[in-house]
Amino acid sequence: MPRPLFHKNKKVQVESSTPTKQTHDGRLSASLDERLRQKRSSTYLDTLNQLDTGEKVISQARFKQIMDAIKEEFADIPDSALPIGIVATCYLGDPYEVHTIDLETHMIQHYKVSEPLPAMLEQARSIALHPSYAYIEVYADGMRAIDKNGEVAVIKE
Repeated sequence: MPRPLFHKNKKVQVESSTPTKQTHDGRLSASLDERLRQKRSSTYLDTLNQLDTGEKVISQARFKQIMDAIKEEFADIPDSALPIGIVATCYLGDPYEVHTIDLETHMIQHYKVSEPLPAMLEQARSIALHPSYAYIEVYADGMRAIDKNGEVAVIKE
């Protein structure tokens, strides 16, 4: 039986004295949630926008550059609060539809139309295909849709 992604019935106690603490059920504290709503840097956006360089497989150096940009963008965020992954429209062309950066396995994968994504990332697929968003950051407590200017829209269930 699938494990529920979001726990709607649990009550959460938010501790404001610790800005980067997670609550007992994995939801983010108020100040950390506020930090993750901040506009993303142009360096971060540019790095992620260059993911589709025309090749399905990227070099180790390029992969390291992408991971370094992610770590730099979230340097003040504890590892437990980092995105699970990032989903974006893939511009390699037919048959590819989206690509993912799985931050738990440190893998970048391009997915064909109707090819299933990992469970936690699949929920972001349809939003990532919307032309208003550059990519979708997937977190344990929801998603953050990042537009081409770096502005953040929070999507929670």
